Amino acid sequence: MNQFSDFNISPALKSRLASVNFVTPTPVQAGAIPPALEGKDVLATAQTGTGKTLSFLIPIIERLQKSQKKALILLPTRELAMQVEQGFRKIAGGLNLQVALVVGGMNEGPQLQALRRGARLIVATPGRLEDYLKRKLVKLDQVEILVLDEVDRMLDMGFQPSIRRIAAAIPVERQTLCYSATLDAQIKQVVREYLKDPVRIEIGSVLKPSENVELQSFEVEQEKKLELLEHLLHQEKGSFLVFVRTKHGADRIARKLCRYGWGATQIHGDRSQSQRNAALRSFAEGKHRVLVATDVAARGIDVSHVAHVVNYDMPKVAEDFVHRVGRTGRASSRGRASTFALPAERRDLRRLEKTLSIQMKRFRVNSATPNAPRLAEN
Repeated sequence: MNQFSDFNISPALKSRLASVNFVTPTPVQAGAIPPALEGKDVLATAQTGTGKTLSFLIPIIERLQKSQKKALILLPTRELAMQVEQGFRKIAGGLNLQVALVVGGMNEGPQLQALRRGARLIVATPGRLEDYLKRKLVKLDQVEILVLDEVDRMLDMGFQPSIRRIAAAIPVERQTLCYSATLDAQIKQVVREYLKDPVRIEIGSVLKPSENVELQSFEVEQEKKLELLEHLLHQEKGSFLVFVRTKHGADRIARKLCRYGWGATQIHGDRSQSQRNAALRSFAEGKHRVLVATDVAARGIDVSHVAHVVNYDMPKVAEDFVHRVGRTGRASSRGRASTFALPAERRDLRRLEKTLSIQMKRFRVNSATPNAPRLAEN
């Protein structure tokens, strides 16, 4: 499909897509939308930033226009759920389709109100939705499309039992669309449990950073990391998404950057939902140039303009590296990702490169000048 107007969808939906400037589908959209429109189950492996959200929203909107049934989208985090809900409102505006956002950490009142008003689409995180099910505040017997988005992350976060109980409350005769960045044994088990003869869509490697991202690594002592980060901030333009291992580390680094005159904010699991929303908004709008994040908190981040990802702390596994790096170089834009590695982590860095079949441009921080660290290329 060369354009969205080529899809077998209603004139009203074509008009809505054109009005928000969606013209040419991405590869995952071109691959997943036609079989989904035919009512087939879909299993898609695609990295973040490939446009997968639209690949399930379009079939959902098309189906809901023709029936009185409902659809359910399950996602790992509040932030991601909120972005999908906003995306639905953007495309479905004027089509008389109501949506309910069902997530933890936010006031129940508006969520329950939206459900009682007969929302046709429920966008939810598993924990809060299961809670509503137990309390008999929601019925899922009218759901005819189930979407499991970022299912690998949902399993990482321990949601498998919740997903199983939620799926048990949905009619067996339904369409299921499943999206994952990876395809390991756990994901294959989910596929066997919930999907029937799915159409397989694979966009690029399921475990490889985008070719739009320039990869570089710096061997640096722990006490020199902040100085190196400041050096990169001085040297390069654009926004920085900085990944750290701990919540305490995120707070500390963001505070220090602010003290040194950089616009920085942080996002992690101990911050309230309103604080996380405010941090995301200020970063997306460019009010803060730097967002310091932990892995779990960052899973819902979908900001299109990230110029530079910094692995301030080495990721524990290759999947986390791919997920972090996938925040830059999105669509057709270019990006850069820098990984800070301690001398003791040299072997871990080589193992990471071997696992992902990548070669980073390597630098070593020898010593510091009064203004900047001295870098030597390895």
